[in-house]
Order: sequence, then structure tokens, then C-alpha cells
Amino acid sequence: MLAASGFVTIALFLVAVLSRRVSVLIALTALPVLVALVTGHGGQLGTLIADGLLKVAPVAIMITFAVLYFSLMVDRGLFDPAVARVLRWAKGDPLKITVGTAVLTLLVALDGDGASTFLITVSAMLPIYKRLGMRRVVLAGVICLGAGVMNMVPWGGPTARAMAALNLSSADVFVPAIPAMVGGILWVLVAAFLIGRSERRRLGVLELDEVVPEARPRTGLDRFRFWFNVVLTLALVGVLLAQLMDLEVVFVLAFVIAVIVNVPSWERQQELFARHGNNVVLVTTMIFAAGVFTGVLGGTGMIEAMATWLVGVIPDGAGGALPVLVAVTGMPLSLVFTPDAYYFGVLPVLAETATAFGGSAAEVGTAAILGQMTTGFPLSPLTASTFILLGMSGVELGAHQRFIFKWAFGTTLVMTVVALVTGAISF
Repeated sequence: MLAASGFVTIALFLVAVLSRRVSVLIALTALPVLVALVTGHGGQLGTLIADGLLKVAPVAIMITFAVLYFSLMVDRGLFDPAVARVLRWAKGDPLKITVGTAVLTLLVALDGDGASTFLITVSAMLPIYKRLGMRRVVLAGVICLGAGVMNMVPWGGPTARAMAALNLSSADVFVPAIPAMVGGILWVLVAAFLIGRSERRRLGVLELDEVVPEARPRTGLDRFRFWFNVVLTLALVGVLLAQLMDLEVVFVLAFVIAVIVNVPSWERQQELFARHGNNVVLVTTMIFAAGVFTGVLGGTGMIEAMATWLVGVIPDGAGGALPVLVAVTGMPLSLVFTPDAYYFGVLPVLAETATAFGGSAAEVGTAAILGQMTTGFPLSPLTASTFILLGMSGVELGAHQRFIFKWAFGTTLVMTVVALVTGAISF
């Protein structure tokens, strides 16, 4: 009964989300509440929801302050010198421009927001591509590769969803994947080199003057703030990698310090919140709604019952391969499942099934972020930011997918191999 109820709930959730007839927020909250009432768990509903909300609260806090922190850094021009250096180095060489596009994307995508990454990188690079006659599909494709691998950061959507859905921390899901992510970054640079080499063969190296926009004049205080932000951001990343503090604590402290130094007046702080608050509310609301969903399904025993049923169906020899299967299929499934449908509907059942076979839920979570809406999100028609990338670069979705799919899938395969070698996932 519990297993059947769980499968029906997930099926209804997937239908509701994929049909776009019901908002994800309503599907994540109303459906599990309805099922809990129907299955006789109405008396426990308050406790189930409260437990679910408490479990996802650290993730929601981390997301809130991470988005605000990196939005402030973008506003303060932290990445402006990187843009200028890339353009100055690339000049009229299509190969260098393509590699420079990848490097710039990898840097800008550190904020974990695909939309802002596409806005910044396309705006910076599109005029150069036009003047050299380079294909716009190359611009969109290379940005897709860089943004995809960087979407694995814990404050990005997929990893945050995985942590919330499985009630795990970044130390459980993300940190084991860091070597794989490094491998993915190196692959992106190799792919950009190979793609850029073909563009150089097609066009040759051309003369291109005045490719670097005039830098905004900086006062002494501006220069101090810039270098302060550089040091603060490097320290933040260092603390993250060394796991010296919980991630939500790190971002709260970093954001407070950054605000005091960069926007000390209340009026300017209000402007910051007004400009970027919408992104924060959208993401954190979804995380808390996921807490309701997983709190009810987990607290009533539905997830465990579904996993038990799957264990009886899956052959014994196939159970150990589940993390690898999740990793390899994650990227293609980005074209089918929205991140909410996959991470909140499918992943918890897969994780519980792996646990029943003697595996680890954290391994399955790590495997999922190697492709599901990370390398796959910038070519998925299910994410709005994909159309920002395509609209700004002037590329048709089908052409974009045909051009970059093999390279994006290659990123997932490279990261899966590295994850296997380093023990982040097992076979």
C-alpha cells in the first residue's frame, strides 16, 4: 500500500510538472498533503512537514546568501578585469577567442546562476564573434559547456536540490565530486581548443583592434574594494574546499562582510535586495516546498517502501551499478526531466534503492550532479535560461543541441570516469 501510494504520488508529480499545468510549488506541496490525508497520515501531517522543513533549512539559508554574495560581486565588477584580459589575449585568433570564451564562462559561472552567466558572457563575446565571422553556434556551445560543469557548485540548482531531497550536506554530495569537476573543467578547455582550432582553420587569424572596452575609472576606494573582494572570494572558496565551516555559515559571514565593505548604506543595500531578491525568493521557496514533499514521503515510509519494491525487481548483479547508471543517464535525461521532477521525484527513490543494495545515498546524489541539469541544463528546452543563451546569441535550439550534445555528454563521461577512479562513486 505504501509503495503504491508513493509511486502514484511521484507519477502525479511528474505529470503535473512536465505538463506545466500545475506549478512546481503547488505540485511539491499540495500532492503530498493530499496523499497523506488519503493514506491515513493526516494526524501526523504537521510533524511530517515540520521535520521536512527543518531538514532543508540549511540548504535554503546557504542558497539565499550565496546568490546574494555573488550577485553583489558581479555588481561590483569583480569579473570585469577577467573579461578585459581574455579579450586582450584573444585578439583576432578564433582559437584563442574560443578558449577565452570557455575561461570567461568558467569564471563568471561561479555565481551558480545560468541566466546571469549567459547575459555577461554573450554580451562580452558576441561582438567579437560577429566581427571575425565566427559561428554563433560555437559561442553558444562553448558557453554551454562552461556553464554546465560549473552548475555543480553547491549553491547551484542541481546540487542544492540533491542535498535537499536526500537530506545531505555539501560534504556528502559535492566535495567527493570536486576531482571529477576539475576533470570536467579540463575537458571543457580541451573541447574549446578543438572547436576553436576548427574555427581557426576555417577563418584564419585576423587583425582585430580595439577589442577591449574602456575600463571604468576606479577611485582609490574602488581599488581597495576590488582587491578586498578578490581576497574575500578566494578565502571563501578555500574555506569551502577545506570544509572548515558549514557552508551556510560561510556564506552568511562572507555576505555580511561584503555588504559592510561594498554597500554600507541602508539605501544601497535595499537596492541590492530589490535587484536580486527575486532570484533568491524563487529558489528558496522551491527548496522549502521540496522539504514538504520529501518530509511527507519520507516520514510516512513511502520512499522506503518504493525502494524495497525496486530491490525485489532489480537483479542482484545490477544493484552495484546504480550510481554509474545514474551518472551516465543524467545528462540525456536533462532533456526529459526538469530539475525539480528528477531531484525531488526520482532521485530519492534511486538513493533509497541503492542503500538497500548496500550502497550509499550520497553516492547516488554525487552521481546525479555529474550530468542531470548540470552539463545538460544549457541545452535543455525545460530550462528558461537556455532560451536566454539562444536568444542573445541568435542560435536555434535544434542547431545548438546537434552541435554541442556530444561535447556536453563527453563532459559527463569524463567526470564519471574520474569519479570512479577517485572513489566518489563505485561500480
